[in-house]
Amino acid sequence: MRIQSVALATALALVGGSAMAATIEVQMLNKGEQGVMVFEPAFVQAQPGDTIHFVPTNPGHNAESIEGMLPEGAEPFVGEAGQEISVTLTEEGLYGVECKPHAGMGMVALIQVGQPTNQEAFAAAVDAMRGKAKERMTADLGLVTEDVASAQ
Repeated sequence: MRIQSVALATALALVGGSAMAATIEVQMLNKGEQGVMVFEPAFVQAQPGDTIHFVPTNPGHNAESIEGMLPEGAEPFVGEAGQEISVTLTEEGLYGVECKPHAGMGMVALIQVGQPTNQEAFAAAVDAMRGKAKERMTADLGLVTEDVASAQ
């Protein structure tokens, strides 16, 4: 009987944990609410274990992490142009994302996963950016909160 109880508790914990994870869709657009060459939404708040699903609406777009704009321990990712990519984010912190072909036009996004553990380093990396990418990332950085759970 005890073995069955432990097995049931384990199964419920596994199901409960996966049921809590969310999938958040981000579109890669030629034109959106914030202008041309944008991710929508450009700022995402997520929890550890959530999956971000990037969907290109044009074959020229991709989604990839920006070097120096990831939390410690996070794995970089690179999507192929014109292809969807799903990334499960497990490390808390701020993630910078760009469309490599259109980053110079400001096609960047910021994903906050849990607590912004790397906010200081991320802000320094934003300061080193230029042009429209810096403008958009700075605006997104202003949306970061200390407690994602209460912001949702």
